[in-house]
Amino acid sequence: MKRSSIVQAFAGSVVLLSLSLGWFLHSGWFFLTAFVGANLLQAAFTGFCPLAIVLNKFQIGRE
Repeated sequence: MKRSSIVQAFAGSVVLLSLSLGWFLHSGWFFLTAFVGANLLQAAFTGFCPLAIVLNKFQIGRE
């Protein structure tokens, strides 16, 4: 699996999980959704993605 696909799958999973937690437990979890969205937006413009750096370090995924 390519590294970019791993990043997208992880981001999507975190968004869905935080939306569920915000809906069923506490609305404070929506801040995690906003953080992931903001991180995706800045990564589109700057190319800086913290998860990609972690995946590189542990040599996970191919590019």
